[in-house]
Amino acid sequence: MRVISGIARGRKIRAPKGMELRPTSDRVKESLFNIIRDRVEGCRFLDLFSGTGNIGIEAISRGAAWVTFVERDPRFLKSIRENLSLIGLESGCEIISSGAAEYIKKGAKEGKQFNIIFVDPPYKSDILEKEIFPLLGETEILAKGGVVVVEHYSKKKLPDGAGKLIHGDDYRYGDTMLSLYESSNSEEVLRG
Repeated sequence: MRVISGIARGRKIRAPKGMELRPTSDRVKESLFNIIRDRVEGCRFLDLFSGTGNIGIEAISRGAAWVTFVERDPRFLKSIRENLSLIGLESGCEIISSGAAEYIKKGAKEGKQFNIIFVDPPYKSDILEKEIFPLLGETEILAKGGVVVVEHYSKKKLPDGAGKLIHGDDYRYGDTMLSLYESSNSEEVLRG
């Protein structure tokens, strides 16, 4: 894994040894940032299920004003800290040890808002449908005009919406799918 663009372009991102990991491929990551490119500069970015921090680090490198990494596994939390330190991007971010659903509840209660929320849960989990979508649709954690991007297994059918969230476009890359959602109180729904 590497940083594709921005101030840390070409820097390597390390993963803990011996762990089962499904990192976002460089191809999918590049496509993701091409889709949201006009939204990244100066945004507040939430990276749920962060893993190594691969996506959030790319957002910082490309000019995000603030990135919040949310991960519960201590080995991945250590990896995120090490990667940020090695790349020299420790400022403008926070690393939260928490489950994604717990963070959304707490963050919304504290009035936190994000312009881009990236969600990459374990592919075989149903946490997205049962917990994450309902919480994102009920709370104000997604800022007006913001977008939720979900990375998931391409054969998994996601809901057309949840609460205020409405489905935009899907982008398929082999077995990986990126699905975009916006708040229904936004003036436009993101279409590619």
